[in-house]
Amino acid sequence: MRNPQLNANGALTHLLSIEGLPREVITHILDTASSFLKVSHRDVKKVPLLRGKSVFNVFFENSTRTRTTFEIAAKRLSADVINLDVTRSSTAKGETLLDTVDNLVAMHADMFVVRHAASGAPHLIADHLRRLGREDVHVVNAGDGRHAHPTQGLLDMYTIRHYKQEFTNLVVAIVGDILHSRVARSDIHALTTLGAAEVRAVGPQTLLPTAIEKMGVRVCHDLRSAIRDCDVVIMLRLQNERMNGALLPSAREYFRCYGLTPAVLALARPDAIVMHPGPMNRGVEIDSDVADGPQAVILPQVTFGIAVRMAVMGILAGN
Repeated sequence: MRNPQLNANGALTHLLSIEGLPREVITHILDTASSFLKVSHRDVKKVPLLRGKSVFNVFFENSTRTRTTFEIAAKRLSADVINLDVTRSSTAKGETLLDTVDNLVAMHADMFVVRHAASGAPHLIADHLRRLGREDVHVVNAGDGRHAHPTQGLLDMYTIRHYKQEFTNLVVAIVGDILHSRVARSDIHALTTLGAAEVRAVGPQTLLPTAIEKMGVRVCHDLRSAIRDCDVVIMLRLQNERMNGALLPSAREYFRCYGLTPAVLALARPDAIVMHPGPMNRGVEIDSDVADGPQAVILPQVTFGIAVRMAVMGILAGN
């Protein structure tokens, strides 16, 4: 079965998930992002690749960092950007998701950036466009349920490659609420595809998906042993808004067992980097001394995210 993200020639037509993307496609996106990173350092931070194109940001979930960086990225590509206010749109009056898409397509949308609480919503839109014969309209998944957050995964890979050059010798620990984290899933798919030596999934049993080891990771429940000799530590936020029932005794207990402190980080390699997709809960998953310390690359992640999203949109538009 052909990957729905790729056309018959193997070129990227939608970005729905990192799962199933060939290594060459991921590398092409990262290489393209490097060229766009230079745009951010110019006096005039614009290139004309999407001039005349309309990009609709359709966010059914709250977001600050992702939505803002997508908007900046599209504007730096010279696109016309429309931010759909879902709380005031017709979907709040009962219109279906696909009816909303049909109306926006009728307004000559060229690209949808979609964030949705339901896993699979961007796939549904992409399949609907295919059945309409509108392969010229592209979909970018900006996060769907617990499923995927591919541009965050890509910017994480860009950050790792920027500081570590290559993946094949790296030991990476992903720590925290992996059960509810679409970022963790995207990172795992990307790291295993790019050939990381070992990916460790770290957290309490209640916050790890069943049979996650089938994704090619090593499961760890003890933070100190999991951090030992790591090259990269990716901390995750507790996704309280997606939890059903009490999965943890308390935030204080969680920090005592799984919070990244300077003492714990000292067990990793001396040149290890610390990442976080944001927003951070200081004192819950990460200590401020680590978050603001010399090994943290959390703010560069945000900067790299603009270039990565520029690369994705530029490639989808055929440029």
